[in-house]
Amino acid sequence: MELQQLRYVVAVAETSNFTRAAERCQVVQSALSHQIAALERELGARLFERTSRRVRLTPAGEAFLPAARECLEAADRARAEVAAASGEIRGRLAVGAIPTVTAVDLPVVLKEFRHLHPRVRVTLASGGSDYLIERVRQGGVDVAFLGLPTRAEPKAVQGRRLARGELVAVVAPDHRLAGDVVELRSLADEPFVDWRAGHAGRVQSDEAFAAAGVRRDVAFEVSSADFMVDLVRQGLGVGLLPAAYAPRFPDLRTIRLRDAPERVEHLIWANHPSPAATAFLDLLDRGDGGPR
Repeated sequence: MELQQLRYVVAVAETSNFTRAAERCQVVQSALSHQIAALERELGARLFERTSRRVRLTPAGEAFLPAARECLEAADRARAEVAAASGEIRGRLAVGAIPTVTAVDLPVVLKEFRHLHPRVRVTLASGGSDYLIERVRQGGVDVAFLGLPTRAEPKAVQGRRLARGELVAVVAPDHRLAGDVVELRSLADEPFVDWRAGHAGRVQSDEAFAAAGVRRDVAFEVSSADFMVDLVRQGLGVGLLPAAYAPRFPDLRTIRLRDAPERVEHLIWANHPSPAATAFLDLLDRGDGGPR
């Protein structure tokens, strides 16, 4: 069993197509097919079901794929560790971030990291905090920036708090309370645009309204800040965004809240960070765009 064979299996599994997998691996299709067939003979089981219309994993293939990925990741990690011992950082760095991160100027930090470590392949994934925590636990993401309710702490990962901040209500320019400072109960009759129920960004707002004894109507549930802003811009509801993030939308107005919901931004990383992840964490510690 060779690493190249494992790469071919993963490529076919991810593309569901031998031709596209061969293009990704930069080999001719016949060579890729031959190597997978040789691996199947060695394993004594077929990994793929092939028809004229599609390619899909067999039950044996489904069982084999996670182990194949782990082997490839271990090999990449071994190469990176050897390079780091020689003073060179290389390999992969997968960064995750919520869309509304404000504690770090992430594009600036990523640019600086790419300049310092050009041999590292950097990728960025955006998503909700719960999703990113799970990705870090599983090893798909190396480091991630989260936003959580004040009492929540990410589990089974390493991490530290970066910053704590309040949310503000964002509204269309002609809203009756635009520019005011009010309490949450003043918004009780307003329709809201918010994250889906259970989302970390939603929990902090739900807890604040519950503490204020206010029931509210979440008329629109969204999965991105941009979509929230688009709906608010049309006057369809009130949104809640971090006070440090809201100025990115100068055409909207804000309402300051005396009993505002709060969130804490966290930086988390895997329990055994790769050399690239360690270098990224070091940069955050010493850089101007790093944690406060």
